[in-house]
Amino acid sequence: MAKSGTTTQGLRAAIERSGYYPALVAEAVEAAVGGEAVASYVVHQETTFDANEVRRHVTVLVLTPHRFIVSHTDEQAADTSSPTPYATTSTESVKLDRISSVVVSRVVANPESYTPGTLPREVVLTIGWGAVSRIDLEPAACGDANCDADHGYTGNATADDLSLRVSEAGDGPDTVRQTLAFAQALSEAIAATAAPTR
Repeated sequence: MAKSGTTTQGLRAAIERSGYYPALVAEAVEAAVGGEAVASYVVHQETTFDANEVRRHVTVLVLTPHRFIVSHTDEQAADTSSPTPYATTSTESVKLDRISSVVVSRVVANPESYTPGTLPREVVLTIGWGAVSRIDLEPAACGDANCDADHGYTGNATADDLSLRVSEAGDGPDTVRQTLAFAQALSEAIAATAAPTR
């Protein structure tokens, strides 16, 4: 379930509606937001199945006038470090001028008959700010099939700090729409911070 909107009260209500440890999640997110206004947000709860266990996870994305805030909360079963189940909550605050990429991948059915404005059936929002990078390397080669020289390696470095996947079938059309709205608000905010002042 994802919710998107504006205002601090709306953010708190969306966290409470998610039903996923709302007091814990709200406290962490509100502490990270501080006194800033909330420009946009998304609350996304995901349930996964791991062997015989059901695990829940909530991601909260918040856009303020100066920062992008991401919060993750995961629940864990009792283990050797804790005799009782527990949850882990983390928040990260990123200045808007540090965000290097906002990638929106859309999956549409029947692209030959696509009508502008039709919601994609799936959206993946990937945001990069340099905290996590993925490097894909492979041996470099030249065009000579008989060459056995060592040409080193070639590859790509990709910023991959956050990836959020929502689908119409799993999360509903409102969730897809809300994620697209958040991505647009974030992209516009980043563009505004990069625009030269006169």
